[in-house]
Amino acid sequence: MSLGAMQDWPLRIMRLMDHAEREHATREIVAARADGTTVRTNWKRVADQARRMAEALERLGIQPGDRVATLAMNHDRHLTAWFGVVGAGAVLHTVNPRLFDDQLTYIITHAEDRVLLYDAAFAPLVQRLKPQLPTVEHYICFDSDFDAWLAAEDGDYAWVDGDERDPCGLCYTSGTTGNPKGVLYEHRSTVLHAMTIIAPDVFDLSARSVMLPIVPMFHANSWCLPYAAAIVGLKLVVCADNKPERICQLFDEEGVTHSAGVPTVWLNLIDHVEDTGASLGKLETVIVGGSSAPRATIRWLRRHGVRVRHLWGMTEMTPIGTVGGETADWDLMSEEEQLDYISRPGRSMFGVELRVIDDEGRVQPRDGESSGRLQTRGAAVVRRYFKKGEDCVDADNWFDTGDIAVIHPDNTLRLTDRAKDMIKSGGEWISSIELENAAVGCTGVLEAAAIGIPHPKWDERPLLLIVRDDVCRVSEEEIRHHLSKEVAKWWLPDAIEFVDELPHTATGKLSKKDLRDKYRDYRFPDAEPMVGRDEIVVPLPQSS
Repeated sequence: MSLGAMQDWPLRIMRLMDHAEREHATREIVAARADGTTVRTNWKRVADQARRMAEALERLGIQPGDRVATLAMNHDRHLTAWFGVVGAGAVLHTVNPRLFDDQLTYIITHAEDRVLLYDAAFAPLVQRLKPQLPTVEHYICFDSDFDAWLAAEDGDYAWVDGDERDPCGLCYTSGTTGNPKGVLYEHRSTVLHAMTIIAPDVFDLSARSVMLPIVPMFHANSWCLPYAAAIVGLKLVVCADNKPERICQLFDEEGVTHSAGVPTVWLNLIDHVEDTGASLGKLETVIVGGSSAPRATIRWLRRHGVRVRHLWGMTEMTPIGTVGGETADWDLMSEEEQLDYISRPGRSMFGVELRVIDDEGRVQPRDGESSGRLQTRGAAVVRRYFKKGEDCVDADNWFDTGDIAVIHPDNTLRLTDRAKDMIKSGGEWISSIELENAAVGCTGVLEAAAIGIPHPKWDERPLLLIVRDDVCRVSEEEIRHHLSKEVAKWWLPDAIEFVDELPHTATGKLSKKDLRDKYRDYRFPDAEPMVGRDEIVVPLPQSS
């Protein structure tokens, strides 16, 4: 006989919307649309719109488990779709419009999306792809079709119920090698993840927060922010473009306290503020992810009264893994110690376990020096990719992230490279990420990328590619002088080349694959020709 019991209350996404509608009905949601207009709604009206959308999807024949795709930027209609699709029991597939056509064709077809909702800005792309999308039965434009489509329904609808482990979302990796892989999120894993990231040591969100997420709603589950916003009932501000002038205007006019985005967003915003004197309003907290922010960026934001938190994660983790929340001894740290800490992506949050192993599978100590392959497991970490026949984890559920990392004694993570991006020189490894971060710390360097170039003696040596600030035309000598104080002598690049721009993946990260392809035939001026790589003219022996 049981001594007692607790209720079974499945963790399903639409419970978040029910909560937001009931407890935070009138809390405002502001959308700066692509046409320049600003729309104001609230959690109650978004809930009504989501019910109408779920009804409309059922009328199209969409069944639980079917995939519904969106090809859209951040706006109120897209937010409605995040809940309307899931409310119908379907799977929301957010598609990244920055991918190449063949990648888009592959993932939409692989996902077997039945409906595609898209922004008018992407209409030419959709028209171009249509002949190659055999599974898509219905195309709905957010700008011209969506409102009338929903208005035809009455909103008298009960969310589709089911198991908390039913699928609710689908995102594909950026696929820098091979085809992109799908990560199928579940209701339970997503709700747990959203509950975790609102914590004070993570995103520090509450009903008093005003959040403007610059991270796109199509990228990496939008860092789970739409669902986290519903939990706390915060004021949500979304913007369909990331132009610095519009972002600053929203910061100021809407009283934004929290924002989140990749480093390039903040670099552009800083330039705008410096050039125009624009205000950051009430901005208190900035979350930086995707790649490391330059130390100078962190210092600038702190000087302007903004708390900076770095995060690390990946699509396979729903996607947040670590965040740099302040430590118990924060006030005892010096300015430089705090900057050192913030420059790292922090500690794992609850529900995420991390470890570093060497090539023999031995777990490495958390000493800030022992590096190896970074592995993770947790409540919201992938176990098997979409439509794959086998798990992508080991027997103990550890997932190999593909990153090389060290963990410090204070349990903060430091990524040293992607495994495939390390530069092997003379039997030792050079971290391209650390070399790039050191270079970006030099005044006048906007962006840097380091890749390994074959060398006849050392196996590989670093080539450093630099995008310069237009105002401060930093020289190669100045960069080398700066690097000599930041990295080991044998890490110094054999060549520095100045370029106008660097290629990026669809998720905004440096595309090392494109760089390696472009510089495949690059030769260091002082390197001897290599047999098997270079065309070497061998003189014929002289006849006697």
